[in-house]
Amino acid sequence: MRLADFILRDMEPILTKWEAFAATQLPASAYMGSPELREGAEQMLRAVAADLRTPQTREDQRKKSLGEGTGVIGVTESAARTHGTLRARAGFTVNQVAAEYRALRASVLRLWMDDSAPELTELDDVIRFNEAIDQALAESVTSFNSQIEQNRNLLLGMLGHDMRSPLQAIQVTSSYLAALNAGDDVSKAAGRLIRSGSRMQALLDDLTEFNRTKLGLGINVTPTDVNLADVLADELEELRAIHPERRIDLHVMGDLQGVWDSQRLQQLLGNLVVNAIKYGAQNTPVRVTVTGDATHVRIDVSNNGSAIEPAMLSRIFDPLERGRDSQNQDERAGSLGLGLYIASEIAKAHHGAIETRSDESETTFSVSLPRAES
Repeated sequence: MRLADFILRDMEPILTKWEAFAATQLPASAYMGSPELREGAEQMLRAVAADLRTPQTREDQRKKSLGEGTGVIGVTESAARTHGTLRARAGFTVNQVAAEYRALRASVLRLWMDDSAPELTELDDVIRFNEAIDQALAESVTSFNSQIEQNRNLLLGMLGHDMRSPLQAIQVTSSYLAALNAGDDVSKAAGRLIRSGSRMQALLDDLTEFNRTKLGLGINVTPTDVNLADVLADELEELRAIHPERRIDLHVMGDLQGVWDSQRLQQLLGNLVVNAIKYGAQNTPVRVTVTGDATHVRIDVSNNGSAIEPAMLSRIFDPLERGRDSQNQDERAGSLGLGLYIASEIAKAHHGAIETRSDESETTFSVSLPRAES
């Protein structure tokens, strides 16, 4: 008997074995009944049987064995994709999902061989069946991972939203305590609360921005007609107050009038300067040079110190990346490694670009922003 015919004839025994194995995938399966454990399995097996009966080229078969096939013709979302999504929602791990397919593959082939002792001419069905299962597994795992990522992003969004109210209460209370003038001990404690609250606010802002980009929303910008020299000078004044031990120089050349989101560009500059303060040599200044020409404005943030390793340089704008040689370990511990990523996203939102060059003498981050007409 051909394998496709066997699958359709013995569907119920195959599904029984599928369900029995799925029930062992604890703890998630403990809360699932028979319909949930079998969810999508029958449709998937019928699709596999139809696939076995469909003529295919060797190239079609090769792609499916790599999980690169096109699936069943006429099916918008395969049963395997649905299965992966539902397993993710139920709390399965990706290893448990893969184990289900391994068990399905083994049980179907074992039942078929025990039933009909396939002839040599039918053994090609084994290859075709394995290729179809590989394709189903690839689709299921892709859908599983997509669902997990969506769940994570929604969790980050809710976390960021729900943390704002208690954080604001902490900041208001600490400011109130600082204003009481109730002695040095209270003032010092209030100062620590204010600094910690500001650090938490910065982390929360980074988390919110990161979550927006991962949800496909990007960085929101509201451009207005601004003088970038004034905008960036204001940001540097705040940074000098926060880091009085470090010298931060600003050099401005050319016309810096244009249409940009001033707050976002202050955020971009702040992230670059704070990065330079963290990783640059402590006894040298951080240098900010802003140059305007007919079509673009360029912002260069430079610091002296150790060169960035080439491997790190290639992924320096990736999210959650942090350098190994921060000069201030306390500040490094309070960082999510999102500052440069967010700076890059802000530049992109302005249709600009950001790049890095680094050697033993200097590291420079350069931002190029197109000049919009006012």
